Amino acid sequence: MASHNQLRHRYSRVFRDVYVSKDTDLTPAVRAKAGWLWSRRRGVVAGFSASALYGSKWVDVAQPAELIHDNRNRLPGLRIWGDHLQPDEVQIVDGVAVTTPARTALDLACWHPTLTAVPAIDALARACELKICDVDLLIQRYRGRRGIKRARESLDLVDAGAQSPRESWLRVILIQAGLPRPQAQIPVRDEFGNAIAYLDMGWEELKVAVEYDGEQHRSDRSQFRWDLRRLEML
Repeated sequence: MASHNQLRHRYSRVFRDVYVSKDTDLTPAVRAKAGWLWSRRRGVVAGFSASALYGSKWVDVAQPAELIHDNRNRLPGLRIWGDHLQPDEVQIVDGVAVTTPARTALDLACWHPTLTAVPAIDALARACELKICDVDLLIQRYRGRRGIKRARESLDLVDAGAQSPRESWLRVILIQAGLPRPQAQIPVRDEFGNAIAYLDMGWEELKVAVEYDGEQHRSDRSQFRWDLRRLEML
């Protein structure tokens, strides 16, 4: 067992009684596991933290670890939820108790506004085998849950084809503006039938596409030049 002096010099404190080596990258997945250890293995990793453990790439590193736990004390770097869980809504991931993908999606949809929830659930769906039909069963189970009406609306907008949070955000904005639901990742093929590009989203039958150019489009000169060549080709 390490002494207090060794802990101070060789490790970084994440939560009370939970330390990581100083060279450890404190990713959302590492923070999630640390939060679970803080709970003395009695909590269940949920929300964005559960998404991180399932491999979601769009979880902000500054996001607090999220747990469903009966200890509701406010602690820096932790967000504790007191929601009820059924046994079939929890599974073990890397030795850690985590809400199932379906329950994770429902929690994200209930806890957060649409423009936050949909990109998060899109990323979750890309990272693991999320079945919306399983989420629908949970919606029936928790018909009176707070936020369930908004959750239904958010889940109806989910599309695993989105490749960035901003693409998800843009798709939601288009639908909320009254446009037909766009198709994601539309292939553009050459005369031989080979896909030479993929459009972020659009309406293939109308030959109309919508794309989101991130900050790299303006700040990276080589990326800017490539984007121009791609646009001309399209």
